[in-house]
Amino acid sequence: MGAGDGAAEQAKRTAERVQRLKRRLDQAEHATKAWDEGAVGEQIVAERLGTLVPHGWFLLHDMHWPGRPKANLDHVLVGPGGVIVVDAKNWTGEVSVASGVLWQGRFARTQSVECALAQCAAVASVMAPRHRRFVRPLICLAGQPDLFGITSSDVAVAGSDRVVAAVLALPTVLDEQDVATLHARLGEELMQEPVAESPVVRALTSKPAGPPRVAQPPGTPGRQSRQTRAAGRSAVDGPAPGNGPAPGRPGPRNFGPRVGRTAGAGTGSTGHGAGYGAGRKSRAQQQATSMTHLMFLAAFVVFAVYVLPYWGG
Repeated sequence: MGAGDGAAEQAKRTAERVQRLKRRLDQAEHATKAWDEGAVGEQIVAERLGTLVPHGWFLLHDMHWPGRPKANLDHVLVGPGGVIVVDAKNWTGEVSVASGVLWQGRFARTQSVECALAQCAAVASVMAPRHRRFVRPLICLAGQPDLFGITSSDVAVAGSDRVVAAVLALPTVLDEQDVATLHARLGEELMQEPVAESPVVRALTSKPAGPPRVAQPPGTPGRQSRQTRAAGRSAVDGPAPGNGPAPGRPGPRNFGPRVGRTAGAGTGSTGHGAGYGAGRKSRAQQQATSMTHLMFLAAFVVFAVYVLPYWGG
């Protein structure tokens, strides 16, 4: 094989690699766009559900799906009518419920209905057996605000303008004490797990290690041992009070529940789920990681198209 044939073969492999990278880039952009549209729908639904607070309902937003480390529950309502697991959708086109089937155009959205039932079962699994029968699934559509229907599997489908009336129409099955207990329980059980940081992002954001410290023998002039410095501080400041941290040293970090998921009595706006925006930090981290991957893919495509064919040329 001559040099010209080798160059042609290398150019062919490069072109194939570039095409694969472009397809991956298009897929990533499509996934990011779909996530953005879904986030807008969740925000619209969250604002509508906020009007339930004066009626004794507590809201939990963007919670962890039990048994699914990378999945989340959009909204969980706890109130007099029971526990409602809300799956927010921002679909386009014509959506209807006919003969017990949820349709989007000509396509039956059976998978979305089954997903709502699975979310409901997951939430019920972390509740006491006597309360499990009060958990209901609901699909809320931001793009079809006036829609309402019930599927053959008893999944309610309500538009954003009708979801509040549908929830308030439920019969009372829980008293105030049960509502407070369930809200506290679910606030703990459904706390969102931390998102694993991408190795690429971790490598870019980590601080470089400083120069190694050279150990010196005891008694070196100009240096004091840790015990000597501690003794000097004690002589000046006096003993540390109680069992708290020593003066000048930070105490242990307190990892309490995040805003909008307080598991306490729920008398303030935080317990009612008013901190929806702060509760979406994990989603924001996922979007930032996705955008970082897109930037790296785009840079590699440019390198493969404009640099690699002439490398070593």
